[in-house]
Amino acid sequence: MTRPTALVVAAPGTNRDRDVSVALDLAGAEPRTVLVDELVDSARLLDDVQMVVVPGGFSHADALGAGRVFALTLTLRVGDRLRRFVDSGRPVIGICNGFQTLVRAGLLPGALGHNASGGFQCEWVTLDPQPSHCIWTQQTQPFDCPIAHGEGRFVHPDLDALAAAGQVALRYRVDPNGSARSVAGVCDATGLVLGLMPHPENHVLPRQHPLFTRGRRGPLGLQLFERGVRHVMELAPC
Repeated sequence: MTRPTALVVAAPGTNRDRDVSVALDLAGAEPRTVLVDELVDSARLLDDVQMVVVPGGFSHADALGAGRVFALTLTLRVGDRLRRFVDSGRPVIGICNGFQTLVRAGLLPGALGHNASGGFQCEWVTLDPQPSHCIWTQQTQPFDCPIAHGEGRFVHPDLDALAAAGQVALRYRVDPNGSARSVAGVCDATGLVLGLMPHPENHVLPRQHPLFTRGRRGPLGLQLFERGVRHVMELAPC
């Protein structure tokens, strides 16, 4: 296998699928975008790919809550297949609305509420990888990327237990939305499924940083996608 295939699962209203595809391509994967209805009609699509990405946006116009309709579709129609996908050792990442979707689908712990500010926030943040067993963040460096959400405040009933279990993958250096203990991203118990509210796919080239012309040359969000690709390549090397 020279370039693993990554299935980008979009829904009506998602708007970051092309950004994610660019990131995956730069990381060494072959992106393939499908609508969630296509996946429902042919769940066997999961048999032929090595990674799954649920991108951000406003799936189904965030009707009934951010990611809720998308999550219901995944859970009721392809939930078992998606869990078997993870059980086989293949990774999944959900970004922003994708994170909300995976949380509501029961694939990730915790919940995401309205920002403490009470409004939509769009700004750049710095993320610090945490000691965890998340395959997406292993050996990554702190990096900047933007947030763009109204319901991104992470909550969990026992953050100490979550951190002790190695499931807190990323924290905000400066919390922007009131998330408990500045948690920006969490993984499942296997470490294969990652969800995060910020958008690493929007900082995969140095020039995307707003301070690029002032000399900002920090690590990129591309790291996460490269780690995911490396994981699947180690599972099935060339």
